[in-house]
Amino acid sequence: MAMYWGTSRWNAVEIMEAYSIARQFNLVPPVCEQAEYHYFQRDKVELHLPELYHKIGVGAMTWSPLACGLLTGKYNEGVPESSRAAMKGYAWLKERLNSDEGKKQLTKIKELHLLADRLNCTAAQLAIAWCLRSEGVSSVLLGVSNTEQLLENLGGSTVISGGSSVISEGSRVILGGSRVSSESSRV
Repeated sequence: MAMYWGTSRWNAVEIMEAYSIARQFNLVPPVCEQAEYHYFQRDKVELHLPELYHKIGVGAMTWSPLACGLLTGKYNEGVPESSRAAMKGYAWLKERLNSDEGKKQLTKIKELHLLADRLNCTAAQLAIAWCLRSEGVSSVLLGVSNTEQLLENLGGSTVISGGSSVISEGSRVILGGSRVSSESSRV
């Protein structure tokens, strides 16, 4: 028998249905939803799941906090040959970066880098701290290529202790207060 289980990329209705069925048959209900979450992919975690956080206690286990590396600044000056966007199978990412929306996002990323400098952290740490500060986020899944990236990314947990409100307010001013559509924000 499962002690805990979660869902990945399910919508709120599907999660609630699974929860209800589990309760009906005295089974273990889902405890988390694995969802993509970063500056440009906000709707699910901020608009669709909060009711579940409060009603049934489901938390979000988020992934892609750095938006495939976009938020680190590695694409600010183009697509490096050694980057994911240059790899076979990632043409969609390269196209996204070169789109009008991608260019707008890169402008915002440069502003977020300035905010990170003011907070004495890296852009990656700020992005991870921003994810951690969100209601309902139980954990942020990280993917790294080397030890240095791991250590840098783990530093995001210390940035959040420096002031969640500063992170939220600074990011809100740069990103805008409204959440972006999940269809138009795929990175």
